[in-house]
Amino acid sequence: MDTAKPGPGLPEEAPLEALLNRLVPGSAGQWQGAARGEIDRIEAIAGRAVPPFYRWFLSRMGRSMGPLSYPTVDFSAPGVLAALTSGQMAAHPRYLLIGYEQDELMPLHYFYDLDQPVRGDALVVRMLTPRDESHEQFETFREMLAWGELWTQRVERAPQQCGGRLHANDEVQAHLGPVMRRLGFAVPIETGSYCGLYEREDAALICSGTPNDPLVTQTFGLGGRDAVTLAQILSEVAGELTLEIKPSAWKPPLPGDG
Repeated sequence: MDTAKPGPGLPEEAPLEALLNRLVPGSAGQWQGAARGEIDRIEAIAGRAVPPFYRWFLSRMGRSMGPLSYPTVDFSAPGVLAALTSGQMAAHPRYLLIGYEQDELMPLHYFYDLDQPVRGDALVVRMLTPRDESHEQFETFREMLAWGELWTQRVERAPQQCGGRLHANDEVQAHLGPVMRRLGFAVPIETGSYCGLYEREDAALICSGTPNDPLVTQTFGLGGRDAVTLAQILSEVAGELTLEIKPSAWKPPLPGDG
């Protein structure tokens, strides 16, 4: 009998589960998984096997993401199926709706590009309909979820924040990763070249670039306990990469930036 209880976890997704539960304690207890029939219906509409990560997501959070829910986006299996079967959104052989944006002013919905699978997942894009111009977001849905919670819990809520751009002659992550590990930062989940997630007890740094664009530039957000800590981190990073930070990117502003 189908139930809405979260399905079993997968060993390969254990790091993501651990990260989400650590960032939002008790969140897993509020997840509700989609029924097997709902998952099978989505796959039938896709006309091909959906990424293994998406099956995991639906089995764990396909009815409710609990406190991880996005304010205006419905990622639930019932919501996706309703949009695809009611005429609100046309099915497409390449682009599969995974998140229905309910904000009428900016209704860019979330889709998988099933022609670009990677690491058991697939490219996430946003667009109005499957036949409109696509806007690449994250190389995988897995990275999107991890990036979003790290931003919300560790960067946006930090006493001191800083943002800007990172530049390298070739690949940003190839240079940034070794520096961050040397500084004692851990990598909560493995990512590709277009996303970097780094945590330390007193700070967190996340960065991302647009998939399929050159890997030489990425935006970053850094949050920590104070400006001195962030400045020390950025100084080390600047030894390997070029930083572009405007005064307004510091929150709260640094003394003298007003």
